[in-house]
Amino acid sequence: MDTLLRDDDTWTVAGRQFRSRLVVGTGKYKDLEETAQAIEASGAEMVTVAVRRVNLADRGAPMLQDYVDPKRYTYLPNTAGCHTANDAVRTLRLAREAGGWNLVKLEVLGPPPHLYPDMPGTFEAAEALIRDGFEVMVYCADDPLAAKRLEDMGCVAIMPLGAPIGSGLGVQNPAMLSMIIEGAGVPVLVDAGVGTASDAAIAMEIGCDAVLLNSAIAHAQDPVRMARAMKAAVEAGRHARLAGRMPRRMGAEPSSPLTGLIR
Repeated sequence: MDTLLRDDDTWTVAGRQFRSRLVVGTGKYKDLEETAQAIEASGAEMVTVAVRRVNLADRGAPMLQDYVDPKRYTYLPNTAGCHTANDAVRTLRLAREAGGWNLVKLEVLGPPPHLYPDMPGTFEAAEALIRDGFEVMVYCADDPLAAKRLEDMGCVAIMPLGAPIGSGLGVQNPAMLSMIIEGAGVPVLVDAGVGTASDAAIAMEIGCDAVLLNSAIAHAQDPVRMARAMKAAVEAGRHARLAGRMPRRMGAEPSSPLTGLIR
């Protein structure tokens, strides 16, 4: 039986079960129609929502909910654009008041041009949010010690960057990601840096539970086609991880046996 089509090949975060291992964003598209089409093509079941940038409340303007049904998709409010712990905590408290969302994505960013995760700010915000009863999926540096600290604090998923946000550079430090995955007792998702389908496949082959991306689809020349490619890549990477790749070796090995040759 096709492993990926089995009902038990799922991943779970904070008691919520998902079959799709691709999480996609809702920003940066040319319009909400394209947003909806790309998300549909991706097969995603969870979508991130930048609370500070997406209209969730003004009925006088186009609303995301009218195009991406919150009854069909799990909304994951995030703190995109927040550079301090206080801003991040305030943003997610407002999101909970507006939509009742308790499962959230925390990110506290350092300054431009790198926007690298601000880990002291992330620790501070995570502690406050967990104390407030939030279920926190946390964006972080590709640092096994920091990741374990966040898990021990009570974060429900660890989301190390593959490369800087929006860079499209792919998974730059697979060794560190492997160490994070090996030591984690909660889901691990690569978040940020994925640029094309092969990057997503690599993340899954390393052993990530899922991949989160936005720019790679939204900034593609054909976002809907790229969404399909990302869906296929995540599935292919998952297949490869479960199959177990052949061992690497420095020398060659013939594909046919050398014994019993016709002479």
